[in-house]
Amino acid sequence: MSQTADYAFTRVFDAPLGLVWAAWTEPERFSQWFGPRMMATPVGRLTLDAWPGGVWRATLMGDEGFEVTVDGTYREVRKPVRLVFTTGDPDEPGDGPASVVTIDFADVDGKTEMRFHQHGVNVELTGWMEFFDRLAEHLTAASERPPA
Repeated sequence: MSQTADYAFTRVFDAPLGLVWAAWTEPERFSQWFGPRMMATPVGRLTLDAWPGGVWRATLMGDEGFEVTVDGTYREVRKPVRLVFTTGDPDEPGDGPASVVTIDFADVDGKTEMRFHQHGVNVELTGWMEFFDRLAEHLTAASERPPA
C-alpha cells in the first residue's frame, strides 16, 4: 500500500549560489554527488533537460552490474533560485516512488541556502540526506579548485 509523505528542511552550503545551481543542472557536476556512496552515476547515463517540461533521468550503477534508473519531469525552472521536478509519475504512482520536489535557493552572505520540500508516495528523506552530504563535499572540492 502506498503512503503519502511530506518532507521539508533547509540546508546551507558553503558555496556560491551559481555553483550550487550548476551542481543541480549540469551533468558533469550532478554525476559527482547524486546517489548513495556505494553507487556511481556516470555522466553518460544522465539527462538533465532543465526547462519546464524537460526530462531528468539518472542511472545509478552498483556492483556486479546492478543498475537503477530514476527520472521525472521538470515543472518549474527559475535559474538560479528554484527547481520543481517530479520523480516517477506522481499522478499515477503505482508501487514505485513518485513525488514532487521543490527546491528554493537563496544567497546568504556568499553561501547558499537550499530549502528542500518533497511530497509524494513511497518516498523517504534518509536517502536525500546522504546525497546532500555528498553534494556538500562536491561543492567544497569545487570551491577549492583554482579557476581554469
